Amino acid sequence: MFYENGIWVASCGDEHLNIVPKMANRHGLIAGATGTGKTVTLKVLAESFSDAGVPVFLADVKGDLAGMCESGTDTEDMRERIAAFGLSGTGFGYQAYPVCFWDIYGEKGLPLRTTISEMGPVLLARLMDLNNTQSDILTIVFRIADDEDLLLLDTKDLRAMLNYVGENNKEYSGRYGNLPRQSINAILRNLVALEEQGADKFFGEPALDIHDWFCTDRTSRGMINILHSESLINNPMMYSTFMLWMLSELFEIMPEAGDCEKPKMVFFFDEAHLLFKGAPKALLSKIEQVVKLIRSKGIGVYFITQSPGDIPDEVLGQLGNKIQHALHAYTPADQRAVRAAADSFRVNPEFDTRDVLTRLGIGEALVSFLEADGVPAMVKRARILPPQSKMGPIDDKKRQSEIQGTTLYTRYGTMFDRDSAYEFFQRKQAADEEAAQKAKEEAERQKAEARARKEAEKTAAREEAARLRAEERERQATANARKRAVSSVAKTAGGTIGREIGNEIGKSVGGTFGKKLGGNLGASIGRGILGTFFGR
Repeated sequence: MFYENGIWVASCGDEHLNIVPKMANRHGLIAGATGTGKTVTLKVLAESFSDAGVPVFLADVKGDLAGMCESGTDTEDMRERIAAFGLSGTGFGYQAYPVCFWDIYGEKGLPLRTTISEMGPVLLARLMDLNNTQSDILTIVFRIADDEDLLLLDTKDLRAMLNYVGENNKEYSGRYGNLPRQSINAILRNLVALEEQGADKFFGEPALDIHDWFCTDRTSRGMINILHSESLINNPMMYSTFMLWMLSELFEIMPEAGDCEKPKMVFFFDEAHLLFKGAPKALLSKIEQVVKLIRSKGIGVYFITQSPGDIPDEVLGQLGNKIQHALHAYTPADQRAVRAAADSFRVNPEFDTRDVLTRLGIGEALVSFLEADGVPAMVKRARILPPQSKMGPIDDKKRQSEIQGTTLYTRYGTMFDRDSAYEFFQRKQAADEEAAQKAKEEAERQKAEARARKEAEKTAAREEAARLRAEERERQATANARKRAVSSVAKTAGGTIGREIGNEIGKSVGGTFGKKLGGNLGASIGRGILGTFFGR
């Protein structure tokens, strides 16, 4: 709880162990074995920051943090704890906290979305479990999209972009380097697998505006943004990548704030070991950079995990406020983890830190917070305060009431699909198909015209040949008629002349018979000779 200008988290006897608000953005660690009380500690810290007017983001991986939207229940155990901590008169009371539920699947909270472009190629490559070559190619694909002003908002945009680059890889290879189709196909397969895990719901719009987390309620308590993660945690890679993306977004969008009286926001990263497990060196360097520099932007980051050994030393060294619950020492590896955890605290001569660490009870912890001058306080064995809100899940009716009651519901409740790379390539494909169809139709038209011209030429040739044949027949008929006419005239004339000659010959021969015979013979000879000559 927020008490006397401090984040009161635990007590050591009568001493209040508080996080100094201006030191809260020096980050922190909540560690301990399963069942030692880390979730209650997380809950108490979140409530205390909210009371101080600091917005909070946390992941609910077990479903038992949702009850923060309802008041705690007065029980005998709670009354004993209140008395033991001396909470009477401090303002402690059961109360509900302002909560906003989020869910990347959009089922038990406001849909929490981002775009492919905002996620970026580095985190997306990790999310899709790409190798180095595939990661480099994905980075180039993003670069091509930027150079050609193509928006990558959702998974279908990325798929369309990958297919386009794959189909035109020869053109792009000269400018961006080798882009083998086999690698692009492998990225596409991993993208399909990612969609099967629900990425098609996560990538899209309206994308989250993290500024919406920086709000308070009417009583100036900070909003507690709870990400429902019971299903998400079953996909550790997606969970850790998503949390890292949000942390990176906070780092990128927040301006420099210098030294603040209190954080602008506190980010709790539960199951933090998943963030670092199997992360490539480049990504680890990015995480280290974000953790080191985000403090100056007024953001406090608190990692929750089982053992401090789950956190790389470069990051662990940045965590100034530590709450260490019990650790087990069953194996040599466990014993080394206990020694490392104990050695990270400023020594308290009143007890053996290493020995106490294995004998802490539920709700107890070794606590060391930064003092006002930034120096780590001496480690104390302490008990964590009880929470003021309900511990445990809530029913679906209450959850839906909280989701629909927030002012952000109208903003994030409905997904929309803005014009982006997918739509561009759809239009391009349609235009290309239309152009191809027009080209095909034009080619067919030209072929038809050529066929028509050829057929017309053939028809004209046939008609010309027929005309010539007709003219020839007409000339032949005329010539034949002329021949027949001439021949007839010649025969008549020849007959007449021949008869007259024959008559004369017949007279000389003598008698009427001779005259007749001569005339007939002369006519025949005359007709034959002249008819033959003029009938040629």
